[in-house]
Amino acid sequence: MGVGVQARDGDEPESVRVARVLREQIIDGVREPGSRLVERELSAELGVSRVPVREALRSLVGEGLAVPRRNSWMTVRIFTERDIDELIEVRGALEPLAIRRAAERHDPAALRRIRAALDAEGDAAGRGDGTAARRAAADFHEAVTAASGNTLLDEVAVTLSGRMRWLLGQHDELAEVYAEHEAIYQAIAAGDGSAAAELARRHLRTSRTAAQQTTERRS
Repeated sequence: MGVGVQARDGDEPESVRVARVLREQIIDGVREPGSRLVERELSAELGVSRVPVREALRSLVGEGLAVPRRNSWMTVRIFTERDIDELIEVRGALEPLAIRRAAERHDPAALRRIRAALDAEGDAAGRGDGTAARRAAADFHEAVTAASGNTLLDEVAVTLSGRMRWLLGQHDELAEVYAEHEAIYQAIAAGDGSAAAELARRHLRTSRTAAQQTTERRS
């Protein structure tokens, strides 16, 4: 793959940058489920020492994106149908709450951040850039959660972020997902918490179908 580790922040630890690169590759499907994650190979590929790679892999295990194996190597997690069901069950409990609270709170700055993520998603979907569209879709969901103003909910979302971004990355129907996000945003912007939460529940059904179809294709 030959992808170097590029810093986004001069103070960002190297292990964090390595984890970011690997996380994005896993979520984007560059590193396929079940593929090996070997310290020495990643160190050479990314142009860093083995220490930050080791720390990054531990982080990915904690996020539920990698699975430890014997002899100091790991594999990219293979999400089973049960894994997907459990992720969607958790989303079903948390996401309508976050969306309803975002609508009720109706914070102008938060609405602008949601709108910015949505516009980025729409632009990417329009030009057929699936990777950018899926990343922006995940940004949309995270912006909505932040807009809820519930710090505990935000903390829970952070712990699930990698797996949720993987789940959101299974969509191929970019325009359909964007349209559903647009409808959710309009309900939030209108301050209609009940409508926004109901739209979120419908959106979860789309997500379940997309993820299950992806799993079936890979099995």
